[in-house]
Amino acid sequence: MKIWLLTLLSVLIVSLISLIGIIFLAIKKDLLKRLQLVLVALATGGLLGGAFFHLLPEAFESFNNSMLASLMLTLGFLLFFILERFLHWHHNHTSGISENAIKPFGTVNLVADMFHNFLDGLLIAAAFTYSTEIGLATTLAVFFHELPQEIGDFGVLIHAGFSRKKALIFNFLSACTAFLGAIMVLVLGNNVANIEKYILSFSAGGFIYLAAADLIPELHNEKTPSRSLVQFIALLTGLGLLFGLSLILE
Repeated sequence: MKIWLLTLLSVLIVSLISLIGIIFLAIKKDLLKRLQLVLVALATGGLLGGAFFHLLPEAFESFNNSMLASLMLTLGFLLFFILERFLHWHHNHTSGISENAIKPFGTVNLVADMFHNFLDGLLIAAAFTYSTEIGLATTLAVFFHELPQEIGDFGVLIHAGFSRKKALIFNFLSACTAFLGAIMVLVLGNNVANIEKYILSFSAGGFIYLAAADLIPELHNEKTPSRSLVQFIALLTGLGLLFGLSLILE
């Protein structure tokens, strides 16, 4: 019972980070519009940093066969490509009905985040099954890992056409998939241990696809050199934060 309580409480705390976009509710629309691409750049750095500094090293260490890890990475990349092609098709067929249709990359971001949060739930629950100390340390690591990424995710959703209220709601619902991952581990125990490494590689493929195929092209729309420099600094900040966290966790 203690493990269940600590795990679910930890997952709740981590999930609440997704509501950090509340700090932007008081910002005027014009200012938020100018900040959007900066937040997209931060998200880009966070996604690439999460994939290359966290998910992939862990995945390749988990697999005995590195080729299998690469195959899952490729599969994740391709499935997110297929998902976006379907969303583009749907968007093109409904754009005449709604002028405020959400851009496909917003939905792709939510799906990628759902897989990642599900994985976080798995990791937190698995850690608490070992010991309370490891569980708390893992929760702390996930908390700081999620902080910059959730800020960037909010900016991505706003840039994709979500209202600020809807961005908060959908970002939180996406975060709640962590509860599914945690409950799976608590109910099934070590029987789901092997799922983790597949989700690591798959999620990394999704992160890389979203950053490279969707967000970086959005950044190229900025033509002003000074703003482009600010966006590049934001991208490096996202990368740097995730790299620094990986060194601390080592």
